Amino acid sequence: MRIIRTKDYREMSEKAADIFCSQIVSKPDSVLGLATGSSVLGLYEALVKIYRNGDLDFSEIKTVNLDEYIGLDGKSDQSYRYYMNVNLFSHVNIKPENTNLPDGLAKDIDEECKRYNDLIESFGGADVQLLGLGNNGHIGFNEPGDVFVKETHAIDLDESTITANARFFENESLVPKRAITMGVQNIMQAKQIVMCVSGIKKAKILKEVLFGDITPKVPGSILQLHPDFIVVADEEALSSIY
Repeated sequence: MRIIRTKDYREMSEKAADIFCSQIVSKPDSVLGLATGSSVLGLYEALVKIYRNGDLDFSEIKTVNLDEYIGLDGKSDQSYRYYMNVNLFSHVNIKPENTNLPDGLAKDIDEECKRYNDLIESFGGADVQLLGLGNNGHIGFNEPGDVFVKETHAIDLDESTITANARFFENESLVPKRAITMGVQNIMQAKQIVMCVSGIKKAKILKEVLFGDITPKVPGSILQLHPDFIVVADEEALSSIY
């Protein structure tokens, strides 16, 4: 485990973007595992800026996102497909057919989980996987439970997750209650994992994830076992550790 301490959100985003830039430059056909949410938005903004300066080429890059809400069309402004299109894909020269997310409108959700799991397996996992961290310790939408679920699966979202995500919707009742998410094994398959964490609200759970017991009740704690796990976090997020 390596911890990169930054002063604030902006520096966190820039440091994490530097890691992804190095990966793209050193291996132009990399498979990038991507995430959504406010924690990683600044990273995408930084990557777009670097691309516009002529320093990055996404033409051979493939991506696999962590998750997608069940019941939302990719054109819905609350879907993760829409988020990725608006914040990254439409601003760089990535081929649309090389961008991958679960289909939240699939008629057979179990079959869609299998399809997505097989896709990740066919790539051999991501070269680098981006993560945020939920208030309850979730990674992707792997919520606290009794076991680590290995493969891509559908999950009922924890009430704390629904409440946390309500800020992106008109009201909490509109937040989808289920999602398709990569499993823990899918995430741990990545050759490198980069987790971005910002803000005082994440300080307590970040300490549990990094230095607490490894338990499915704190899903992110499994990352302690990954051989190349990098945490990029600001001073507030690390305030319970340093």
